Amino acid sequence: MKPPKRLQTFFVLMLGILIGTGLTLERISQAERGVSSEEVPIPYEQLQLFSEVYSQIKGKYVEDVSDEDLMKGAIDGMLRELDPHSSYLTRDMLGEMQVETEGKFGGLGIEVTTENGFIKVVSPIDGTPADKAGLQAGDLIVRIDDTPTKDMNLMEAVDQMRGEPGSDIKLTVVREGFEQPRDFTVTRDVIRIESVSSRMLPHGVGYLRVKQFQQDTGAKVREHLNKLQDKRESGELRGLVLDLRNNPGGVLSAAVEVADAFVEGGKIVYTEGRESNSDMTLNANPDQALNGKPMVVLVNSGSASASEIVAGALQDAERALVVGTPTFGKGSVQSILELSDGSGLKLTTARYFTPAGRSIQAEGIDPDIAVKPLEVSQPEDNGNRLTERDLPGHLMNNSLEGEEGGEEGQEQSEEGEAPDYMDDYQLNQALNLLRGIILMESKQAS
Repeated sequence: MKPPKRLQTFFVLMLGILIGTGLTLERISQAERGVSSEEVPIPYEQLQLFSEVYSQIKGKYVEDVSDEDLMKGAIDGMLRELDPHSSYLTRDMLGEMQVETEGKFGGLGIEVTTENGFIKVVSPIDGTPADKAGLQAGDLIVRIDDTPTKDMNLMEAVDQMRGEPGSDIKLTVVREGFEQPRDFTVTRDVIRIESVSSRMLPHGVGYLRVKQFQQDTGAKVREHLNKLQDKRESGELRGLVLDLRNNPGGVLSAAVEVADAFVEGGKIVYTEGRESNSDMTLNANPDQALNGKPMVVLVNSGSASASEIVAGALQDAERALVVGTPTFGKGSVQSILELSDGSGLKLTTARYFTPAGRSIQAEGIDPDIAVKPLEVSQPEDNGNRLTERDLPGHLMNNSLEGEEGGEEGQEQSEEGEAPDYMDDYQLNQALNLLRGIILMESKQAS
C-alpha cells in the first residue's frame, strides 16, 4: 500500500521549519521553502510499516474509523512524543491562538502544560475565572468534568476548557498538601487581559505589574512608566518593582521590548536550534526608561517563558535584583506553522539562553534573594501605651515631613485605593529592599 500523500508531505514539513521572531504564523510549502525530496530523505521503510498498521486498522478494527480521524491520531501521536509544548492545531484552535496574542479570548484564563501525562497549571492569569476560583501554579488537573486527563492531548484539554461565557466547568485537581483530589468549579468568561498595570508605593517607588506578554505590552510598559513618573511630582522615581509573578509568558518580541526598556545595551536573549536560521540574537537599544534607578523583579514558579527571558536578561546585566522563588523553567521556542489545509503545528524549534549563556529550559531563573510567600500580619495594637506623639501639644519632627502620608508616604493606586503591599509579603520585602538601596545611595551621594 502506498503511503498516504498527506503523511509524506507532513514528514517533509517537519524537517523544514523556520523560526519566527516570537509567536509567529508561517504558511509552509515545498515550493516556498525550496525543499525537495532529494534534499530531505523520506523514511520509506518506516512509512511502509505505518501503511501496514493503517491498513490493518481500516480493515479489522471493531468499528469503522475515518481516514481523517486516523491521520489526526497519527499526527497527534508523533507530536506528543516530542515534548509537552508541541501539538497539532485544528483550524479553530489556530484561530483561537491568534486571538489570544491580542489579549481577548473565551475560557478560564489559565496557562497549562503537560507533566507525567496529566495537565499541569503553569499559571492562572490575574483576575480571570481560574484565578478567582483558587487554582494555583503547579496544580495537576486530573479530570475535566468527568473526563480523565491522563495522556490527553494538550490542545484537546484546552479546547474542552473553553466554552460559552457563563457556563460552568468542573476541574478535579491534585495539589501538594491536598490529602485527596479536590473539585473546583470555574465559570467561563470572555477573557480580556490588560497586560500591564501600575501604582505608586511609599518612598517614591513605582510598582509595575506585567500579567502576560501580548503584542502591545512593550508600548504599554513605557506608557505606565510615564504615568508613574508624572505622579512623582517631586522628582524622578526612586526605584521600581517589576512584578512578573504568575506571568505565563506570551509573545517573544514583547518580552524583548520590556527588557529593552531597562537596559542600556547588549544581549537580551538568544536562541539556538538545529537549523542555522533558528539561531537568533536579540539586543537592547541604548536608551532606558529609569536612568539607572534601582529595580527589583519579583518572580515565582508561575513565571514562565517570556517572563524568564526578562528576569534573566535583567539579572545577567546586573540591572535588577531578582526576588522570589525559582521560575517555571520553560526555555524553548515554539513556532506556529500554518499548513496547507488551514490547520497548523505548534512546534518547538529552538532553546532560549540568557545573555550570559544560561539555558532556561528545565532550570528556570534562580532568584538573587529567595523569598517565599507568607501571610503578613498587621502590627500588634499597643493598647493604651502612650508615646510622645500621643501627648497634647507635642513638637512635630520636621525631618519626617513626607514620610508620613503625602507623596512619600501611603500613596494611592490608579483606582484610588490604598496599595495592598502590606498584605503581600514578597512585595513588602521587595519594597524594603529597594528602600535600603535608596537610603544607601543617598548616604553615599551626601
